[in-house]
Parts: sequence; structure tokens; C-alpha cells
Amino acid sequence: MRKRHLVAGLLATLTQVCGGVAAQEPIDAVAYFERLEHTVGAGLARKTKVVDVRAAKVGEVIVTIIKGEGKETQSKPAVAGDRVVRNRCEATGNEEILVASETFTRRYEGPLGGPDAGGWSAYRPRGIEMKFIVVPAGDREFSFIAPWGERMIARPGDVLVQDPANARDTYRIQKAAFACTYEIVRPAGGK
Repeated sequence: MRKRHLVAGLLATLTQVCGGVAAQEPIDAVAYFERLEHTVGAGLARKTKVVDVRAAKVGEVIVTIIKGEGKETQSKPAVAGDRVVRNRCEATGNEEILVASETFTRRYEGPLGGPDAGGWSAYRPRGIEMKFIVVPAGDREFSFIAPWGERMIARPGDVLVQDPANARDTYRIQKAAFACTYEIVRPAGGK
């Protein structure tokens, strides 16, 4: 009996320390996306809201913090040419992400003006259409490995987006961030 209580206590502690996902293995986000796309239907959306951008320092690591949730993800160390993109979304705390050079030039255009005192310049998303699904309310919170190798947590109501040309480029966008920065071209769930 005592052994069972010790194990239960250890699991509870691990769950608290690891944000509630200690015993949960990361799922395959591409397979999850595909399953929902076939059963419910994926939508199309494009990022439309202007962002702030600065050059990343080589070796810099960007920790994406979502207001009210905490850490969303953490980047790999930046390499030459990478950019830090800051969303203009007060609801999420204007979160920052690291974007690789080749991805950045494909997804953003600008600058739209000169840099401010902090080195940030405005850029416009190119409006590339991404497939998306909404994590259903009946699903539990889950984790998966993002394309950049970092663990991400997805919760009901959050959105998974996927590059139609590269299914492996599937990642989470917190629901408020999606509402704030994306425009829906075709709603999800219309299968």
C-alpha cells in the first residue's frame, strides 16, 4: 500500500513539474492532422496581420511566451540570416518566434519602412494559404514535436496549421494568436 502511494505521489510531482504532460508521449502531429482532415475536414487560412521583424543574433534562442499560458516553444539557436518575428497581438502578449531565413523570405515581404529604435521593422505576410484544423473540444491536451525539434503543447480550441506543400511543416498556433493574425479563406469542418 505504501509503495502505491509513493508511486502516485511521484507521478503527481512529475506531472506538476512537467506542466501536466509527464506521462504523455508526444503524438505524431502529421498523423493527427491527417486523421482530422479526413474525418472533419481541414480549412484554409492565411496570415494577414503586419508583424515586426529584426535580424536574429547568431546563436540567439527565442522562447515564445503566450500571455496567460507561459512558454509555448523554444527555438534552436539562430544562424546567420534568421529573423525574429513579433506578432502584433495584444491578446497573446505580442509573442516572438524565430523564423529561418529561407522560410522568412517565402512568407514575408518588406520592410514597409525603416527600423525603430529597437531595430524592429514592419513586414507584411505574403498571405500563403495554410491548411488548418481546430483541436476538438473533446480531445485532451497533447504534445508533439514541432518541425524545429522542440516539444509543443496543443489544447482544445488551438489550431494546427500545415503547409500544403510540406506536411511535415505542421505546428500549433494558440487560438487567440490565430484569431488575431490569420484570415480564414475556407472554414475547417466543412467536409
